Amino acid sequence: MKYDFIVVGGGSAGVITAYRLAEQKAGNVLLIEAGISDEKREDVLQLDQWQSLLEGELDYDFTITPQEQGNSNMRHSRAKVMGGCSSHNSAIAFQAPDYDFEVWTELGLEGWTPEDVRPFYDKVFEKVNLELSDSGNACGKAMIDASEEYGIPKQDFIQGEYKEAAGWFSLNKKGNTRHSSSVAYLHPYDQIPENLTILTETFAYRLLFDLDKNVTGVETSKGVFEAAKEVILSGGAFQTPQLLMLSGIGPAEHLQELNIPVLEDLPGVGSHLLDHPEGVIMWESAKPVPAETAQKYEIGIFSKTDPSLPIADIMFHLGTEAFDMHTVPAGFPTSEEAFSLTPNVMQAKSEGTVRLQSTDPEASPLIDPKYFTDPEGYDIKVMVESIKIAREIAEQPALKPWIKRELAPGSAIQTDEEIEEYIYKTHNTVYHPAGTCKMGSDDDINRVTNNRLQVKGIGKLRIADASVFPTITSVNPNMTVMMIGERCADFIIQDHS
Repeated sequence: MKYDFIVVGGGSAGVITAYRLAEQKAGNVLLIEAGISDEKREDVLQLDQWQSLLEGELDYDFTITPQEQGNSNMRHSRAKVMGGCSSHNSAIAFQAPDYDFEVWTELGLEGWTPEDVRPFYDKVFEKVNLELSDSGNACGKAMIDASEEYGIPKQDFIQGEYKEAAGWFSLNKKGNTRHSSSVAYLHPYDQIPENLTILTETFAYRLLFDLDKNVTGVETSKGVFEAAKEVILSGGAFQTPQLLMLSGIGPAEHLQELNIPVLEDLPGVGSHLLDHPEGVIMWESAKPVPAETAQKYEIGIFSKTDPSLPIADIMFHLGTEAFDMHTVPAGFPTSEEAFSLTPNVMQAKSEGTVRLQSTDPEASPLIDPKYFTDPEGYDIKVMVESIKIAREIAEQPALKPWIKRELAPGSAIQTDEEIEEYIYKTHNTVYHPAGTCKMGSDDDINRVTNNRLQVKGIGKLRIADASVFPTITSVNPNMTVMMIGERCADFIIQDHS
């Protein structure tokens, strides 16, 4: 079968790119997704069920390689369902702050200023519904009040706008129904554009090329599909570089180790893996933690470790539950009545890799995040400071009546060195991998894509997912990934008009 455009990956961005190309009648579009349809899947559609999806049938549940200084027992959740991680996450919705795009512009990326990207966020929010997460949870209110007493302004994150504040998140949902890219752009499926074909449960094995290194199609578990105009990869920060390497595009030395013929030596493919590492501080509650909640993590706190910083370097999620998945195995106590703050390092500097473990396209990639290995020790310093800030918030009058005792790290752990050791043993990820096919200027030897998302040295191939991020966003990235889906479609329509 031949199509004008093939989008590989029905995730947060891929769905949007495919829909817009079809809607704007750019040609016949094929959207390929390895996972199942989300239609009538209440476990996916009902937001309060999101935690049941982790490590389940709709999760690739990737392991990571042993970490030098991080928690080697972590797993990376990736969605195996239409809508990708927007069908699988906790639906915390943020527009990335202007600061992030100013950094991208300073790196030499043209066309990615705050002014350039805002219209594409607007297009996302014309489709994706945002609602404030304020459930009235009394424990949550106490945390916001205590943050204000500590000195962090009280302000809700309306329409996903970043603020250095403590408040209720915006969530992409309608009532209890998540508003994923799939729900917002494709539902109901019987009303999608006639020129859009969707194939689920279809694994992409490798890309096909002509002698001039133009992509001509995709080999899949259901046969070969040809593309007359372009192929767009939207497999995410792990599987997009995996597919490129399986197709001979990537670090030549690594491809040769697996006897994969090198089509294009791009050392940046699978390199520069970025993520938000997540710590935890947890308290046993002195009274029952209220059950009212949209998805158990509906409050955020942004704070600075240094007042002179241009933007907050810490983001806390409040969990109205015991976030003990890694603390209990490390020997720390837990409780049925508990609440947690999970600090995230928002401009994390450590860079990891994604590599192939075999030439089997359905095998998991080798993921090495290299947590807390940045040369200057920035990530671990910020995380240590975040535990100290959380403890100061806990001392404020509004929160003190809620606290029976600190469960983890606990009162015995006080020095910076002790807190560091605790973090190495118990930290998690916020599941925000990015950067493995990063955009870059022409003089960046590690760039994989240009500012129009086109892959270096290869014709008719673009990428639309978080792998193109040159730096990680200072907030949860899902809305920015959707924005990139809109931008990719716009670039393609311009280039083929």
